[in-house]
Amino acid sequence: MTTTNTPAPPTPVTDAQRRLVLGVLIGSAFVVILNETLMGVAIPRFIQVFDITATTAQWLTTAFMLTLAVVIPITGWLLQRFSTRALFVTAMSLFTSGTLLGAVAPFFELLIVARVIQASGTAIVMPMLFTTVFALVPPHRRGQVIGTVSTVIAVAPALGPSLSGFILSIADWHWLFITMLPLTTTALVVGALRMVDVSQRRGSRLDVLSIMLSVPGFGGLVFGLAQLGEGGHAAAGSASGSESVVTGAVSLGVGVVALTLFVLRQLRLQRTDDALLDMRTFAERQFALSIGIITVASMALFGAIIIIPLYVQEVLGASPLVSGLVILPGALLQGLMAPLIGRRYDKVGPRSLVIPGIVLMATTLWAMSMFTSATPIWLVAVANIGIGLGLALLFTPLLTNGLAALKPQLNPYGSAIVGTVQQVAGAAGIALFLSVAAFVAPATGEASISADGVRAAFTVAAALATAVIPVVLFVRWQRGTGGPEVTTETGSTRVVESA
Repeated sequence: MTTTNTPAPPTPVTDAQRRLVLGVLIGSAFVVILNETLMGVAIPRFIQVFDITATTAQWLTTAFMLTLAVVIPITGWLLQRFSTRALFVTAMSLFTSGTLLGAVAPFFELLIVARVIQASGTAIVMPMLFTTVFALVPPHRRGQVIGTVSTVIAVAPALGPSLSGFILSIADWHWLFITMLPLTTTALVVGALRMVDVSQRRGSRLDVLSIMLSVPGFGGLVFGLAQLGEGGHAAAGSASGSESVVTGAVSLGVGVVALTLFVLRQLRLQRTDDALLDMRTFAERQFALSIGIITVASMALFGAIIIIPLYVQEVLGASPLVSGLVILPGALLQGLMAPLIGRRYDKVGPRSLVIPGIVLMATTLWAMSMFTSATPIWLVAVANIGIGLGLALLFTPLLTNGLAALKPQLNPYGSAIVGTVQQVAGAAGIALFLSVAAFVAPATGEASISADGVRAAFTVAAALATAVIPVVLFVRWQRGTGGPEVTTETGSTRVVESA
């Protein structure tokens, strides 16, 4: 099959259009990421309402994660093939449809379908946002804008459990979806009316075999890790825990084999620019370094989000509301600091940010490895603030620097890889922390975690963060080249912004 791979130049946009496009995408990203963590607190309510087991109810989260893992790798091709407006409308239409279906779903199976449809839209929005930032924002301002995006990534997931708990305290579970509808509908309408095309499209073909390998590859990894995490969370030696571990190990094995074949297939297809996920991104050393460090940081982030609430509730004996509030200050600080850190990156580059960031994160994790059953809750909150600040110093500079190292035609693939890595690393962090906590120091009684288990989990996390410190020393500033083509408000003059 003959294809045309010469990129079509993007349409020049005005500064006002640029601000509108970025505003709509960032707002939409906030909504879809906020929705991602809404269901966790509601699991007990669904168990009661639908008379189902905890394992069945957990599929609301597992199905969402699996869909993200399967769809995100395809977005690199989608971003090269379709216009910005068409892809945004498709993504938000999927998310809105899933939200509406969830609001009226009469039985649990349809609720699962709703979450899968929501996740299909969510998977497109985040890679699209990163790609658009690099298409529209000149190199000397990218750190600041990526900082704003990092605020969304940090704050939205932390607000989800708190918002969910508040909604369930005053209304039934349907309102978890109903509350999202006005927000997502507004984003869809504004985007459909005002979004402009900023993509560089090329007519590459869709390789069906790559998709057939990516589904069990990425899906098997995430599902296997999720099952291992569930097995670790279950009571030690229980039948359900052992079954989850076996299922997880098999799924993980299938995922590794399929992913290996997927990578080999991409290496072959990229010779003709037909790869579904172009592996040449990893040939750029700074991108590869950034992805490696982000992987460890994402494991720490998602692992801490799971372990800390369990520790506060089951070891320290606090309420679910208190456990949610403990992690909120760290997430808010991370979000507030991200734009400031982005501006600092634009001026001095990444090294003065990422080196203190990884040292702070490692130091804080070592301190958390000394938690006991008598540790004051305020100290747990302070430690989580340390984690949040460390992650803020890492995520914004690394995302900006890593993607800036790529050639423009590889940016859509780089954005898709970032999203995929964050999902897989998040699942890996949860599985690793829960499994270590369960197998090193099994809990007793009705609790699913012990103080000794918490210390073991954070010791492993601290060791991982410490091992990454030498890697961070090799990060070098990638200033980026060129810039977006922008017209004046009258459209009479074109101005090319550059560093």
